[in-house]
Amino acid sequence: MIKDKVVIITGASSGIGEAAAKRLAKEGAKVVLGARRRDRLAKIAGAIVEAGGEAVFQEMDVTRQSDNDEIVRLAKETFGGVDAIFLNAGLMPSSPVSALKTDEWNRMVDVNIKGVLNGVAAVLPTFIEQKSGQVIATSSVAGLKAYPNGAVYGGTKWFVREFMEVLRMESAMEGTNIRTATIYPAAIRTELLDTITDGQAAEAMHGLYEKFGISPERIADVVAFALDLPEDTTVNEFTVGPANQPW
Repeated sequence: MIKDKVVIITGASSGIGEAAAKRLAKEGAKVVLGARRRDRLAKIAGAIVEAGGEAVFQEMDVTRQSDNDEIVRLAKETFGGVDAIFLNAGLMPSSPVSALKTDEWNRMVDVNIKGVLNGVAAVLPTFIEQKSGQVIATSSVAGLKAYPNGAVYGGTKWFVREFMEVLRMESAMEGTNIRTATIYPAAIRTELLDTITDGQAAEAMHGLYEKFGISPERIADVVAFALDLPEDTTVNEFTVGPANQPW
């Protein structure tokens, strides 16, 4: 059952995060939205409330532990608890290693890896105490196989895969009943390509997404499916993409 579940969503100001927020709220979830763009969050939360749903938001930077802690507090203070967190914030400034875009490498590590760690660190004490909870994270097909121009981005997404799988196993061993689901999207039409500064990589990726890209609502469907599973069942991995893309 999705209805009445309290779900925190990071990276909620556009794309997959926005689509998931609207889909889950429509199903009766109480959504808590976090991202850097406050104006976008306000618009999305306002639309959800106007449609009869429940939503609150917080401007946040996932690289700051304090912001992650604060959005968990907001969920508890507003809705009385937390049932799930969807760790969706991410960057993909693809480039060849030889371009040495080290600032972009570090930013990807900060957002794609540390953002996940910070979110889990913020919510896990609550999940352990209540002996229930669900962690959903957006990885990528680049977290399953290697692609040129994706050495660092793919590396961060491989990390998400490893971390989430061990979290699932340890939670089962410790009896805390924390479920996990890692999503590996292929070409999904979002703002992800906007961070690519390398000209050749940008041209290649835009061409790929223009040819194959599908709606972020397709990933929102998967998030809803994972949340709607019975408490005794975990589907820990979902690889999702266009039917006509040979990813």
